[in-house]
This record gives sequence, structure tokens and C-alpha cells, in this order.
Amino acid sequence: MKPIFKGQSSRTRLSLIVVLSFSLMATDLLWSPMAYYRGYLTLAVTPLRWLMDVPTRMLTGLDQSLSDRDQLQLDNEKLRSDLLLMARKLQRLDSLTTENAHLRELLNSSERLDQRVLLAELIGVSADPFSNQLVINKGLNDQVYLGQPVLDENGVMGQVVEVGPYTSRVLLITDVQHAIPVQDNRSGFRSLLIGRGKGRELLLNHVPDTADIQAGDLLISSSLGSRFPFGYPVATVTEVIHDPGQAFATVRAEPAARLDTSRHLLLVFTPQQQPVPPVEEAVVPKPTASQAPSSTTPDPEAEVPAVSEEDS
Repeated sequence: MKPIFKGQSSRTRLSLIVVLSFSLMATDLLWSPMAYYRGYLTLAVTPLRWLMDVPTRMLTGLDQSLSDRDQLQLDNEKLRSDLLLMARKLQRLDSLTTENAHLRELLNSSERLDQRVLLAELIGVSADPFSNQLVINKGLNDQVYLGQPVLDENGVMGQVVEVGPYTSRVLLITDVQHAIPVQDNRSGFRSLLIGRGKGRELLLNHVPDTADIQAGDLLISSSLGSRFPFGYPVATVTEVIHDPGQAFATVRAEPAARLDTSRHLLLVFTPQQQPVPPVEEAVVPKPTASQAPSSTTPDPEAEVPAVSEEDS
């Protein structure tokens, strides 16, 4: 490395620089107009200061970028967790809203019925794939009886086939063992609607080929058999097939009730099965001594039936 100050001339220059520096400092301290010129000197050295500060600012920016990235990752993870929690709450809110709407529909349905109804909840489904049955949380303690109609907010679901103290078993209208008398709401045609045991398919039994029935007709309960009250929606006709070689037409229908999704049900008490409130046994006061008969001798003034001469 070459030395800056070497030789006699270099020492002379160093001395001049030192003297000049002290002279400038003294002038800046003692001469007031120097403040005006110092502003211009500051402006001249500003680019140098900016260039000297570039490495510092680059290091500071890099460090801040790395710290911001870490913080952003932490904030992102926290926001993801909060989003999952809020999504779970939102899903629960959607289910509660749907359940509330179903309960309101059930309430409106019960207000339209003349019979007494009882709200029940689904607690089980039959595991047998060939049996369409449900288990509800009402039983003998709630005055549930065999054959009681069961419906949801849309229509008839089935009837009670087994009653326990606290639960009951409901046979759905789609079961192969179930049949319900129905009537076409448009034409008045009456027939028997039977279950097929597969999906939501129902079949009208023995429908004459000339019967006035068509796809889209609403089938309601006809009250024949005194099991289901009149006027409840049961199914909608989906297909009518006329075979020229057959005396009966093939009529398929779909249940009006939501058999697979309804959770809250209505048990309907028909007029023949309205629960009778218990009657308190009347207390008969015991007769007093003055009211008790003194003897068992018949009253001589009591009327005696007349006996005719022919009888004697």
C-alpha cells in the first residue's frame, strides 16, 4: 500500500490541510455569515451522504423484509385457523337455520290441522335394507298408539307399527308391507297406494286403463279404513303407462314427504283416538244417622201394582 504522506512535500501538504481545517472551524464559529454558505456546502455533500447510506439502507430493508415474511407466515397461519373455526360455526349456523325453518313449517302444518298433534324427533333408522322403518322419541307415555299417522311438513310419511314406553317404530309408506287408501285430488279417483321397498317409488294398485289419472296429479289420503284422516298429501303421480294388452294401467308415484331427510315429525291423533283426560272419581258423602232408613219394612203407602181379575 502506497503511503499518503511521504517525503518533505507531503508533510508540508499535511500541515497546510491542518491549518486550513482549523481556520475553517474558527471562521465557522466566529463569522456569522458562514451559516449561509454552510447550507450550500451541505447541499453539495448530500449525494455523497446518500451514497454512503445505501449499504445501510439495503441491509435494513433486507432484515425488515425477512422479519416481515416470518410475521406474515405467522399471521397467515393464525388467519387460517380462525377461518376454519369460523367455517365450523357457519356450518352449525346453517344447520340450525335449516332446522328452524323445518320447525316453523311443522308449526304451520300443525296449525292447519283440526286434529291434535304431537311433535316427535327421529332418533334411529332401521339397519335392514329391505325394511323402511324409523324410530322416534315418543311412546306410550306420550299416548302414542298403534296405527297412528305420521307426517312431516310436506305430507304423510307412514304409521306407527310398534309402541314402547319411550320410543316407537314407524313404517314408511315406501315399505312393501305398507298400503294407504288415496284419492286423486283432481279427478276424485280412489285407489290403493302401495310401497315398492326400493327408493322413493310407489305404485297405485289395480288402476283401470280408462281411469282419469295423469302425471303430476296430487294423491291425498281418502280416509277409507279410518286410519289416515282425509286430505293429507301423500304422493305425486310421476308416470302413467297404458298397455293395450292389459286391463290395468301402471301408475307410479313419488312420496310428497321428505322420507330421507326429515328429522322432526308430527304424530296425528285421529278423532277415534283422541286421548281422553283422566276423570277424577267423585266422592260420595256418607249418609248421616238422620238420613239413614230406620228399618227395612216397606212403606205401606207405596204404590202396589194393580192386579186384574183375569190375572188372578
